[in-house]
Amino acid sequence: MFEVVVRSHFDAAHALRGYAGKCARLHGHRWTVEVAVQGSHLDSVGMLVDFGEIKAAVEEEIAALDHRLLNDLPEFASALNPTAENLAQFLFMKLAPVLKRGSDIHLVWVRVFESPDSWVVYRS
Repeated sequence: MFEVVVRSHFDAAHALRGYAGKCARLHGHRWTVEVAVQGSHLDSVGMLVDFGEIKAAVEEEIAALDHRLLNDLPEFASALNPTAENLAQFLFMKLAPVLKRGSDIHLVWVRVFESPDSWVVYRS
């Protein structure tokens, strides 16, 4: 089994509604997003999937988040807080159909870092 992983970044602000701590106040992060695609069969070139294809799909999704207040986005404007957990699940749901290649190649996890030392992983 092979696992191909790409990493991307974006900058965005958020404030956590209902949170009793300093993260309830508006603040920003340099978010890091890692995406892993898994499969067992390589193509004729010896690749599971081209890094560039995965990177392009990730960049397209995070472009809508970059330099934004995440609370203002429709997905996070009401009850759903823009936590790292919810952001990872949101990105997973957006990317899973785009990165699926037949019955063998599929998205296995999305990792979202709020900082170099704090992250969350969402798996199907």
